[in-house]
Amino acid sequence: MQAATWDDRFRAGPQLCTLTANQLVVQVLGDHHAGRALDVAAGEGRNAVWLAERGWHVTAVDFSQVAVDHGRDLAVQRGVTVEWVLADVTAWRPPARAFDAVVVSYLQLAAEPLAGVLARAAGALAPGGTLVAVGHHVDNLEHGHGGPPHRELLWEPAQVAEALSGLEVSRAERVERCVDVDDAVVALDALVVAGRG
Repeated sequence: MQAATWDDRFRAGPQLCTLTANQLVVQVLGDHHAGRALDVAAGEGRNAVWLAERGWHVTAVDFSQVAVDHGRDLAVQRGVTVEWVLADVTAWRPPARAFDAVVVSYLQLAAEPLAGVLARAAGALAPGGTLVAVGHHVDNLEHGHGGPPHRELLWEPAQVAEALSGLEVSRAERVERCVDVDDAVVALDALVVAGRG
């Protein structure tokens, strides 16, 4: 998918996604001590801003100028600072072992480009750091809510874990995420958590 396509999607409304940080990212990183964080394919910055509100020094990367602009606006509204990088994460290379937390959230790519992004994300994690990868699970296509309608863009936790070379994977599983409490609507996500010892 092209940056211009996402620009159009993000331009269609005030926020394409909720302004609330992803509940799985919050679950994993909520109790961590603040340090340097990298948000890969950050979109409109909901996770990046949430981290910054908790004292993290955050770098957020996305290839949509509109999304980055929305993220900057959100950071200003919340009174926090985020370093925004306009770049295609399939080509962008983060500094090695520079971040105490790395987040990859709903980057739904085909297997080969996704593996490349995940390998570079893993390489950016500092010793003692935590990487959180969340994406629409392959089972979501038939049994969950939302996400892309193409199977090749959905995640298998084992494949995501395999791409994180050099890290110790502590979780690689399918998880349920409540989308609508009133109507009991559930999405099925792949969650992978890994660290560098």
